[in-house]
Amino acid sequence: MNIKGKRISVIGAGKSGLAAAELLAAEGAEVLLSEVGSIGERECARMKEMQIPFEEAGHSGRVYDADFCVISPGIPPQAPVVQAMQARAIPLYSEIEIASLFCKARIVGITGTDGKTTTSTIVHRICEEDGRRQGYRSFSVGNIGVPFSSLVKEMNAGDVAVVELSSYQLEHSPTFRPEVAVITNITPDHLDRYQGEMERYAAAKFQIYANQRESDTLVYNADDPRLSANFTLNSYPFPFSIIPFGMESGSDGGIDRRRVMLDGEKIVVRRPEGDAEVMLTADFLKNSFRGRHNISNVLAAVAVAEALGIGHEPVRSVLRLFQGVEHRQEFVRNINGVDWVNDSKATNLNAMRQALESLPSTAVLIAGGRDKGNDYEAIAGIVRQKISLLIAIGESQEKIMTFFEGQVPLKGAASLEEALLFASEAALPGQTVLFSPGCASFDMFENFEERGCQFKQCVHQLLSC
Repeated sequence: MNIKGKRISVIGAGKSGLAAAELLAAEGAEVLLSEVGSIGERECARMKEMQIPFEEAGHSGRVYDADFCVISPGIPPQAPVVQAMQARAIPLYSEIEIASLFCKARIVGITGTDGKTTTSTIVHRICEEDGRRQGYRSFSVGNIGVPFSSLVKEMNAGDVAVVELSSYQLEHSPTFRPEVAVITNITPDHLDRYQGEMERYAAAKFQIYANQRESDTLVYNADDPRLSANFTLNSYPFPFSIIPFGMESGSDGGIDRRRVMLDGEKIVVRRPEGDAEVMLTADFLKNSFRGRHNISNVLAAVAVAEALGIGHEPVRSVLRLFQGVEHRQEFVRNINGVDWVNDSKATNLNAMRQALESLPSTAVLIAGGRDKGNDYEAIAGIVRQKISLLIAIGESQEKIMTFFEGQVPLKGAASLEEALLFASEAALPGQTVLFSPGCASFDMFENFEERGCQFKQCVHQLLSC
């Protein structure tokens, strides 16, 4: 893409906005970086070094003097600057869209409500392992924390870019095309952004395969009712290949002869020429990487390997050593017979439910944060079954305690530190203290990573909390 001399406004100076601004400026565009809040000193210095004009504390009229605009994923469609751009018919693109235009590598795009970070991490490590043998490199970018734009110019033909994608990042990505697209599942989340409509949320996720062609492959979770219904052959004659994955041998959606499935305790790739066993689940399920949902994540990763033509040995090598992802049902330590588990990445109720289902015993649950339109009825049954005490924190504390009143013992905490103290007093040997918020972190923390790190720090220093 030739953008030399193009006037481009980049709205939002977070990681992705900064990376997009640098990429575009390096390609000869006239870039303006605009932030409604403040820009850090180090970031300002970098923009000056790159000779990129920037503004903070609000968007001036200069942002509308643009051929197109790159919009950060955290900016909602209702934001005044977005509305004004659309009123002026200025095209809006995501950072993902822009980076993909310069990408020479094969793109594996992975989205879903839950499991996308774990699946992306496993896929990246499998590609790394295979790349060491075959002579290519793998890059892990996107929603996982590293902007696609920051590394795209390092990628060569034959390399693999494993791009984790939120629904927000898939918005304003009209030509984004992964060679392999993955949808792990679709359950209620971010309904505050999508006016409470699951159809809008699902449509954003489905953008991942909108531009795929005959040579491409879609991998999807056939155990997910919404996905299974969407990918029924009679309704959708898709031009690309499809590899469903699922827990049951019949999890194929009825539309493709290839699939990845669980056959008893074995992971199997079913092909027209016959089944191929990959490995036993016992070979990768561990204390920090357990649960039915993680088997599903592994099935998705195996399906990606199948789509890329990667043999089973790199898959086995990676999975035998895989310990899980930080902040996702992460075992922190055992104190006096009580396991402490950090599941800060559980920012919705489906992720919380998965953590609860994985518990080997009853637990003290610490939950709460910024509510995203949660309906707690969806997890009420398993909370009653598994939880001996629910400690509520954050903005959603009152909503949680009101809903669960009379169902389980409850306690409100003014801070995460106080919640840990209450949990340490209540948990019995053999139980687990599970920090699985089920909500966003932005009421008390910069992000879920900061929230999880504080939890772990306090667990390791319980006496000082």
